[in-house]
Amino acid sequence: MTKSIWGRWAHPVLAGAGWAGSAVFSLAHAVRDLPGGPAVNQLNLHPAVTKIAEEQAWLHWFMLILCTVIFVGVFTVMFYSIWKHRKSVGHKAATFHESVTVEIVWTIIPFIIVILMALPATKVIVAMKDTTNADITIKATGMQWRWGYDYLKGEGEGIGFVSALDPMHRTMSDAGGPKAGEAVDNYLLKVDNALVVPVDKKVRIITTATDVIHAFMVPAFGIKQDAIPGFVRDTWFRAEKTGDFYGQCAELCGKEHAYMPIHVKVLSAQDYSKWVEGEKKKMAAKADDPTKVWTAEEIIKRGEKVYAANCAACHQPNGKGAGPIKPLDGSAIVLDADKSKQIAILLNGANNGAMPAWKTLSDTDIAAVITYTKNNWSNKTGQLVQPADIVAARK
Repeated sequence: MTKSIWGRWAHPVLAGAGWAGSAVFSLAHAVRDLPGGPAVNQLNLHPAVTKIAEEQAWLHWFMLILCTVIFVGVFTVMFYSIWKHRKSVGHKAATFHESVTVEIVWTIIPFIIVILMALPATKVIVAMKDTTNADITIKATGMQWRWGYDYLKGEGEGIGFVSALDPMHRTMSDAGGPKAGEAVDNYLLKVDNALVVPVDKKVRIITTATDVIHAFMVPAFGIKQDAIPGFVRDTWFRAEKTGDFYGQCAELCGKEHAYMPIHVKVLSAQDYSKWVEGEKKKMAAKADDPTKVWTAEEIIKRGEKVYAANCAACHQPNGKGAGPIKPLDGSAIVLDADKSKQIAILLNGANNGAMPAWKTLSDTDIAAVITYTKNNWSNKTGQLVQPADIVAARK
């Protein structure tokens, strides 16, 4: 069963009621506050690490206090009037139809109140939407159920990778969650590849999606932006301190919604430059020649790693599937001599998104994982799929 960590996130309205399950979770499992992430029994907004998040928190408290003052004032006058002018002490209802003075007063006062609320709110909203003059631009692509990050502009341009839930946490969730007494503070928030950004730099996030609507949200940054297929939206943040900060897809995007976390690692300028250099070296090392013809042993070995990282969570390591997830061991499509059928599913998905598209994987990785499934478990077809086959299918 899908399990979510949302019970530990703060919400300005529902924190005390809707997320009460977090207390039960924290008692059953030794969960502690996660720096940069949710806190146990958290009632307030997350500690801000950006100016926008600080202003949102100020605006939240300003509105709450103002509404509370109005509430107390109105109901105090109302209950005082009811009590002071009750019939039992001899008061009689007044007989009048209108009062120009009263009409003017109760029009002007609410107008002033609305202006007092609108001015600071407008200032914050305008600032939230000002994505100009960004130091770094990153595209965040929502996919069922992971995030793809592409560095489009600024230091790190050209870097791209996919970020997914750590397989061990998925396995842990499938087994019913952490064992009693086991401390897993980042439960369902740990990813294989974190989004890395430098401190004190304006980072523009462009959001889109490949399948359904997702939403990119990091509470500590005060950002939440829908990622919609076929559309481009954007938001921005400037982190003022280094550290690890967590979020999650905030749009109900399907059965794996709870397994789509966001981990942003904010580094110093020097450390970020080192990370960029290291990532570019990794990309150069991983760059495969799509015309290379792989041996069966080489490509199956690589396919095993690709399968473990991307496929085993749903289809299981033994290829048997579970529930609506179809097994790969003995699958007619996998065993079919026409390899184009399986290639099409990997590139385009199937069953209305139940099987997501994996076209973000490299040609070599797709060829490798298909070859692995065709020659593993009881599937001893002897068939090989080469990167050139994937290149041709993409056209």
